[in-house]
Amino acid sequence: MTELTGGPALPQERRIVTAIPGPKSQELLARKNAAVAGGVGLTLPVFTKRAGGGVIEDVDGNSLIDFGSGIAVTSVGNSAEAVVRRAAAQLADFTHTCFMVTPYEGYVEVCEKLAELTPGDHAKKSALFNSGAEAVENAVKIARAHTKRQAVVVFDHGYHGRTNLTMALTAKNMPYKHGFGPFAPEVYRVPVAYGYRWPTGPENCAEEAAAQAIDAMTKQVGADNIAAIIIEPVLGEGGFIEPAKGFLPRIAQFAKDNGIVFVADEIQSGFCRTGQWFACEDEGVVPDLITTAKGIAGGLPLAAVTGRAEIMDAAHAGGLGGTYGGNPVACAAALGAIETMRELDLNAKAKRIEEVMKDRLSAMQEKFDIIGDIRGRGAMIAIELVKSGTKDPNPEAAGALAKACHAEGLLVLTCGTYGNVLRFLPPLVIGEDLLNEGLDIIESAFARL
Repeated sequence: MTELTGGPALPQERRIVTAIPGPKSQELLARKNAAVAGGVGLTLPVFTKRAGGGVIEDVDGNSLIDFGSGIAVTSVGNSAEAVVRRAAAQLADFTHTCFMVTPYEGYVEVCEKLAELTPGDHAKKSALFNSGAEAVENAVKIARAHTKRQAVVVFDHGYHGRTNLTMALTAKNMPYKHGFGPFAPEVYRVPVAYGYRWPTGPENCAEEAAAQAIDAMTKQVGADNIAAIIIEPVLGEGGFIEPAKGFLPRIAQFAKDNGIVFVADEIQSGFCRTGQWFACEDEGVVPDLITTAKGIAGGLPLAAVTGRAEIMDAAHAGGLGGTYGGNPVACAAALGAIETMRELDLNAKAKRIEEVMKDRLSAMQEKFDIIGDIRGRGAMIAIELVKSGTKDPNPEAAGALAKACHAEGLLVLTCGTYGNVLRFLPPLVIGEDLLNEGLDIIESAFARL
């Protein structure tokens, strides 16, 4: 096999040799601006040459600490050995046949692994797709076929994708929805248990939010009209919001009591990201359907809907699929990613990342009063920034901090309905020295604000 130049072999160090971005990245940025549609934005315009472990090396020779993982995709690290080995072997055999034309074992094996790993001991089946948005759309199709109903319920601050239907499901207008309507009908939004911002306090949040959501579903939509309730067990783009304890079980029970398909969107939170295989396991919630993507295949495009066999079989033959869905190379990569997660016990590593990050961030919160909230689980951690002495969102501070971190060679991402959240998604294989160095950079950036 060709010698690895990135992946685990890449030196695990931060190294800054030019301004960020450097001259070669700036040349490539000019080419990007001339050739790529303006609607494709960039978080940090440094062009990647190699990546692996906890670092990204750019074309100018800078090595940046990675607190983004390609938005929770490269959880096993870039070019992880098992991912490369299995994908390379598959590439040499064949790249594509279309599973719906002449099938192959890899697709079946991924579905078997998903049945084994996802919550619940009931009979399960899966269908494979290319992206998280496709998975969510197909979960809606399956739920509608099973229930013979049309309405879909989603939650404040939720994010589910950029296709027409998933834009309708997504809460945030900019940049995801603005100017792209009209959107798909029969989508209804209800409150979520956002403890930090709940008017009567976090101690009342779960009960009151569940009561409001259930009342809205019952009175405004009608439980008998609802095909699916879709929720992220940890809301990603909305700000890494953990619904207050008790909320998810209440909503799942309401769904069960009314014949509604309960869908856990685990696209960002799944595959060891929160210190469990899936975030809904934290409260013992067993969804009817679960959507996955991002971390499933070590960086290759793959997504899935997994669920109760009788629900998954509701769609007629030929009703699910797609030309590239479950591509054999992506399936091989997924099997390599799962192998890596098990062999390295990445759930334990995610929990250790949480311990280190929350300890350090809590100490920062005592020094910097613009840190309003620290939340998340595993290696899915966020801080919400507010104006001093208030809970008013402070998106300006989030933007300034991200810019300061980028200049020092630390890749961080922002999110949140109000644009005031810094989110941290380091690869689960990152070393603690890099993790702490990244936290040092964040602390220094706060001190300079």
